[in-house]
Amino acid sequence: MKATNDFSKGKISAIILRLGLPMVLAQLVHVLYNVVDRMFIGHIPEASVNALTGVGLTFPILLMITAFANLFGTGGVPLFSMARGAAKTGEGNAALQRASSVMNGTFFMLCATGVVLTVLVLLVKKPCLYLFGASDVTYTYANDYLSIYMFGTVFVMISLGMNGFINAQGFSGKGMMTVLIGALLNLALDPLFIFVLNMGVKGAALATVISQFVSAMWVILFLTGKKTLFKLDFRRMLPSWKLVREIVSLGIAGFIMGFTTSAVQVVCNAMLSQFGGDLFVGVMTVINSIREISFAPVNGITSASNPVIGFNYGAGQYRRVRSAIVFDTVVCVGYMSVVWLLLMLFPRFFIGIFNDDPTLVETCVSSMFIYFFGCFMMSLQMAGQTVVQALGRAKQAIFFSLLRKVVIVIPLTLLLPRIPGLGVNGVFLAEAISNFLGGAACYITMLCTVWREMKKKEARTVASGVAESHA
Repeated sequence: MKATNDFSKGKISAIILRLGLPMVLAQLVHVLYNVVDRMFIGHIPEASVNALTGVGLTFPILLMITAFANLFGTGGVPLFSMARGAAKTGEGNAALQRASSVMNGTFFMLCATGVVLTVLVLLVKKPCLYLFGASDVTYTYANDYLSIYMFGTVFVMISLGMNGFINAQGFSGKGMMTVLIGALLNLALDPLFIFVLNMGVKGAALATVISQFVSAMWVILFLTGKKTLFKLDFRRMLPSWKLVREIVSLGIAGFIMGFTTSAVQVVCNAMLSQFGGDLFVGVMTVINSIREISFAPVNGITSASNPVIGFNYGAGQYRRVRSAIVFDTVVCVGYMSVVWLLLMLFPRFFIGIFNDDPTLVETCVSSMFIYFFGCFMMSLQMAGQTVVQALGRAKQAIFFSLLRKVVIVIPLTLLLPRIPGLGVNGVFLAEAISNFLGGAACYITMLCTVWREMKKKEARTVASGVAESHA
């Protein structure tokens, strides 16, 4: 392996930044896939609010696709990284073979699941969209967008699920290009299809599908090319049931996070539709778009630290694991504190990116103040979740995914709007409360378990080294 691909050497913060900066850009660009659609859709003449609301109603389904990509991608990448790290401790060729099997098996599962999801969603889309809060007016836009978007499901699965294996080998620049190519293409095609060809939301969906196809082809070409350390081998892709269970058991935390995010969005849209109507569903669409952009750098840094933590843990470098935890925490909390300040000071600027309807803008401002209150606390959950997932602590990762969304957010979203005087504000308040409770619980638990364990293992390693030197 090249020195730059060995995460056990060099300053840990420099390694994470080397991987993280391209991945931050990659995350920002990835957000553009759907966010750019909303930016253009939100400015369609005479239909901007209804069109934007209709596309927002498809979020739960799009999040579900992402959840399945996470199931295999976030399950496979830590196993892959730990196997690479174990190759340095004497396991040698067997560990490298295991890493290859993990990557190839993940690719197969992503493609097969993508085909199944495409067929299933197309069969049940109408009742689902009405369940998610669609009205007769907004259903037309939601159906137009989703019917085309679903034909790109397999491409989404490949680009999201397999890009982590490029980053985990140290090729973060190539990983960045996966999303950069597709997003720039989407940015160019959206105005052409939406306005020039007058295709409306159908044009936005078609532009996204084409862009996702190009991104998926980039991933496949790289992972079958000469520069990659581990190649896709189409003859070795059928995974063993044992390997499937390992990948799924570790990736289930990422899946639950995506699945519960989808469930939260369903509940939010339903309650907003009931207590506020289509306007507030549109407000939530704008807020979700701002949230995706705001949190993209945190996702990039934590995604970059995941293989670094897993590699060093596999290599027995426990001090470096703790250094990575500290670095993640400082960077993520510091960044999100600045974001919170900017959102509170300049809300109309961020809202105006997606829609300039005066009624929606004014309604959205007050909702943003509530929704994003204390949003820096969410970065603590993301940092803590990354650590336990990188170390293969599937049960712990699953618990905190469920705690914040299923135990805290969903019940509060159903309860708070019914309190006199709160109404729709209760939906936005539920998110703020969950950030504090879920973020604190996850991070404190990580410190009491993983952090302490790393200190004990580090002490034993030092003691063993001293004993060997005396001998």
